[in-house]
Amino acid sequence: MSANLQRGYNALKEVLDAPIASYFSSCVHCGLCAEACMFYTESGNPKYTPIHKLEPLRRVWFQEATLAGKLMRLVGLAKPVTDELLAEWSPLVYDSCSLCGRCSMVCPVGNDIAYMVRKLREGMAASGNAPEGLVGASKRTVAIGSPMGVKWPAVQAQIRHVQKDTGLTVPVDQAGVEYLVLMSSMEIMNYPEYLAALTRIFHKAGASWTLASDAFEATNSGIQIGASDIAREIVMRIVNAAERLQVGTVVSPECGHAFTAIRWEGPNLAGRTFGFKVKHILEVLDELRRSGRLRTKGNKSIPMTYHDPCQIARRGGVVDQPRTLLQMVASDVKEMDEHGAMNWCCGGGGGVSANERAEPLKLKAFARKKAQIEQTGVKTLVTACANCRITLEEGLEHYGMNITVLGLTELIAESLDDETTSADGGAA
Repeated sequence: MSANLQRGYNALKEVLDAPIASYFSSCVHCGLCAEACMFYTESGNPKYTPIHKLEPLRRVWFQEATLAGKLMRLVGLAKPVTDELLAEWSPLVYDSCSLCGRCSMVCPVGNDIAYMVRKLREGMAASGNAPEGLVGASKRTVAIGSPMGVKWPAVQAQIRHVQKDTGLTVPVDQAGVEYLVLMSSMEIMNYPEYLAALTRIFHKAGASWTLASDAFEATNSGIQIGASDIAREIVMRIVNAAERLQVGTVVSPECGHAFTAIRWEGPNLAGRTFGFKVKHILEVLDELRRSGRLRTKGNKSIPMTYHDPCQIARRGGVVDQPRTLLQMVASDVKEMDEHGAMNWCCGGGGGVSANERAEPLKLKAFARKKAQIEQTGVKTLVTACANCRITLEEGLEHYGMNITVLGLTELIAESLDDETTSADGGAA
């Protein structure tokens, strides 16, 4: 057994916890998870059935945790987990799974298949079978602090633009504030209007907030590639900054996996509970609305629909807040079929959008999202995840669909109530 294979096999062996054992033991092989996966429905290929993607992990579980498997391995009858098998399964584990969790929702015995894929990825990463795109993103995150290679000077440049455009101050490294704001690389590079929107909203609401010069990036490539050590290092940068600045709440940006990493996985990775709260930006905006600190004016009559990012809605429970916020600024909101917790994925989550070899399959799978959007008949699509946004734009362009994609936070900022002059002379 090669060194790489040994590391991969041992990693799979180590992740065989009670949930994994229970899931494999209770699987009834019904195949319902297949119809919940856009990579299967749009390709028709049975190899994309979610439970089939877990075959290497299933073999290790069978050989290590069952009597029959141990006996078969002892007499040489067990199916081996080889280098060739892991290499063959890499595209299934990384290219055809966005970790959206829709398969988990339909499992009749409650198996969390997305959790199982996450565990399998740990072994794939340890054995050197992760895609080059994700490996590179992880290395850049560790060395530079951002998967896209974004450094603090680039953020400073954006801050200067925002301050010039809004007349407001973007606070940096301010201690004792309500909110520590995180951003993703895509927001910094592709959607700089997000920071401007937050600056205006927080100023109007009278909320104290800050960026941290040593922890501005929320994207966690360690979660996507399946490397817990990298995931922990990224999370601890944020934790250390939040504790150093003594903030009340860390605000996850419009990024699904960033939310999952810091909100749900963060305490486990850190090995302790946090002394601060973690909330998605939509949760924060809705709280400001409920307290009367966020008010909007006008109502756009353009028909719109909302795309639920998987990690935010299905895996994170933030379903009602975006709809309440959208209804503040739009009078004609049309829901997609199977919206909310059962919404179809954009196809780019779980590191798929950063995985170049997955591009053809991702665009093929997008046909499912295309049909879902077309059903509404709208020409304006709103979402709350930068990764979803860019994936949606690419898919819509590929299929020649003339649909505008908007970020919900920016939409709220554009509709703020009558502006007044603040104490420091800036526009509110």
